[in-house]
Amino acid sequence: MITSSATKTLFHPFETDTLPSPAAGASILFLGAEPGFRLPDGFDASILAVQGFRPAFLKLQREGRKVVPLAEDEGYDVALVLASRHRGESELRIAEALDRVRPGGLIVVAGAKDDGIASLLKRVSALVTVDEKLPKFHGIAFWLTCPTDVADAVASLRSENPETLVDGRFHVAPGMFSAGGVDRGSQLLADHLPDDIKGAVADFCAGWGFLGSVLVERFPAMTTLDLYEADFAALEAARRNLAGVPSARFFWHDLVTEAVEGRYDSVVMNPPFHTSRRAEPEIGQAMIGAAAKALKRGGRLFMVANRQLPYEQTLAAAFARHRQLFADGKFKVFEAVR
Repeated sequence: MITSSATKTLFHPFETDTLPSPAAGASILFLGAEPGFRLPDGFDASILAVQGFRPAFLKLQREGRKVVPLAEDEGYDVALVLASRHRGESELRIAEALDRVRPGGLIVVAGAKDDGIASLLKRVSALVTVDEKLPKFHGIAFWLTCPTDVADAVASLRSENPETLVDGRFHVAPGMFSAGGVDRGSQLLADHLPDDIKGAVADFCAGWGFLGSVLVERFPAMTTLDLYEADFAALEAARRNLAGVPSARFFWHDLVTEAVEGRYDSVVMNPPFHTSRRAEPEIGQAMIGAAAKALKRGGRLFMVANRQLPYEQTLAAAFARHRQLFADGKFKVFEAVR
């Protein structure tokens, strides 16, 4: 596993003895932990890694790390915060660190310059005293001593990055896919679903539950709805957004590496096509394979994809037949029959 430059930047102050390595008995919270990180020599303290993205969570588990999807407990001696590409998500991680580290404890934050770490540093510096910063590996690490009174800083970070209501009904938080509103691809998929969906249905890559809600509202002949999502926070939002739907079940699941046990009459899917900045069509291709395995004979997959992604050959290999239901300059919608 290749460690990102931002993770290397995060540990660089300890590698260079700019910061002393925590003592063996220290408790450390690592927010946004990535798999593959290497601890500097002498860094012997126990770490609780927090990672809500299922593929990364599973990799951390395989590496022998203690990992949870949501932060827990308080009074940590140190918090390590890996900033993400989403400004709001990064600010909420820093608020979490301030809330959970003991007064006088250490908080170290790092991120890539291309992801806005300089502006994040400026924002945090306006709320609390930052002790020092150290640029390295095309990123910046900065650190601070956790103040005795963090209430105002935590409140400011959280109040400026609140949950929002999409369409006045869907609870969505910063960092989730399509946090600003229903994405056009999902809307196109919803618009091109046929009228005869029924029986057992699965929503792969369910996000915060938009397509699941469409299915519940439009298809009364649907008997069960299983939602699969790799982002723990998004799945919890979907659970909230579909509260009161007795037929709905929710699975925190990596569709690329974890088998699906259910068998379905229909699967709907708006698969991701990257985990970094570059396109990774193999993710969608793997999910097409997962959908084919999860469908009953004669079952149907309905999916949307960016127009340039090469999914037709994969659909042809995995299904008895497929057809394009819609295409424009950016998206295409398919139906495939098992």
